[in-house]
Amino acid sequence: MSRSIDYGSLMHRAMRGLIQQVLTDVAEHGLPGAHHFFITFDTTHPEAQLADWLRDRYPDEMTVVMQHWFDNLDVTDDGFSVTLNFGDAPEPLYIPYDAIKTFVDPSVEFGLRFEIHDDDDDGDDDGPTDEADIEAEEDAPHDAEVVSLDSFRK
Repeated sequence: MSRSIDYGSLMHRAMRGLIQQVLTDVAEHGLPGAHHFFITFDTTHPEAQLADWLRDRYPDEMTVVMQHWFDNLDVTDDGFSVTLNFGDAPEPLYIPYDAIKTFVDPSVEFGLRFEIHDDDDDGDDDGPTDEADIEAEEDAPHDAEVVSLDSFRK
């Protein structure tokens, strides 16, 4: 079996690292200027932690906004925890980086989208079955240049 460079996994790790760096800076210094984040994550991820009533309301995915009020932001190598306000009810969340589907900062028109595909049924044996396609979007949402790693795969 020949060895190959798994660019998809490397890019996946780099983009999650970017999110970690941004959140670490925000935890230490606060949100600068008009920056704010829309973070969509998979609520079914086994390591995601959220209140039962939130999981019932968002059984598949949830988008949270980090802007005017958030507290207790703690960033680790595997994910981050934050307390957000849901209708005047503060609720702690833990979001693993692997659960993140999109990370958007609309103040500078920057966004990342992570898509997980199950390739079991396509008969193609080019790589792992849960390979991630990462699309980085700048100047979103209208004139975005989207880079998809699928175009570089065999």
